[in-house]
Amino acid sequence: MNPSRTPLIAGNWKMFHGGQSSVPLAAGVVEFAKELTNVEVVVAPPFTALAAVAAELHGSPVGLAGQNLHPKPEGAYTGEISGPFLRECGCAWVIVGHSERRQYFGETDAVVADKVSAALANGLIPIACVGETLAQREAGETLRVVKAQVEAFLDVIAQSSEAVAIAYEPVWAIGTGKTAGPAEAEEVHAAIRTWLANKAQSLADRTRILYGGSVKADNAAALLACPNVDGALVGGASLDPGSFGAIARAAQAK
Repeated sequence: MNPSRTPLIAGNWKMFHGGQSSVPLAAGVVEFAKELTNVEVVVAPPFTALAAVAAELHGSPVGLAGQNLHPKPEGAYTGEISGPFLRECGCAWVIVGHSERRQYFGETDAVVADKVSAALANGLIPIACVGETLAQREAGETLRVVKAQVEAFLDVIAQSSEAVAIAYEPVWAIGTGKTAGPAEAEEVHAAIRTWLANKAQSLADRTRILYGGSVKADNAAALLACPNVDGALVGGASLDPGSFGAIARAAQAK
C-alpha cells in the first residue's frame, strides 16, 4: 500500500439506527477512534439521524457521510436529499452507487457518474461503489463489469484534485456472510488500480480502494493485508462498536 493513502474504514448503517439509537452507536465509534493513529473512520447513518450523529461526532476524528444524494442541488424531487443538504448536516463524505441502490432503485452507471460529479461539485468526497453479481462472476465477467462501472465516472474523478474512494463490493457477498477471499479481492483491486493508472498515475496513487462485502472482525486482517486494499466499506459489523473497532484496529496494523 502507498504510505500516502491512509487506511479508510467506513461504516454504512443502511436503514438501521435512524433515531435515538444512533447516538450511543456514534459515541461508541468515537471512543475506539481515539485509539487510532493512522486510520480514518467514517460513518454513514440514515438521513434522519445525520444531525444527531453530527453532534455526537463533533470534535472527534470520525467523519460523517450520507448514504446517497440526488444529482441536482435542489428542486421538485420529493423524498430526495441533495449535496448542499448533506454539507449543511455536517457531512464531508457520501456513498454513491451502492449495489442496493443499483439493484433496488435502478441506478445505472450513468446515474452513478452524475452523482459522483454532484458530490464533488458540492464539496463532498464520494465513496463510489462498484461490483459484480454472482451470475456475472460465475460467467467470468467480473473484470469486464467492474471496468465499465469504473470507466463511467473515471473522467469525473480524474478531473478533480480531491482524493476520492472507490469501494469494490461484490454483490453476492453483501449481507450474505460470503466474502471474496484475499486473492479474489486483490485481483479486482489491482485491476482497478491499473485502470486508474492508465488514466493518470497520480490518480492511482491518491485513490483509496476499499473492499466491501461481509467484512467482519475475523476476516478483516487478511483482506486489509492485500497490497491494493486501502480499507473497507463495512455494513452489518459497523452496527456494533466492538466489531467495527476491531476492523479499524486491523487496518491500523496494516
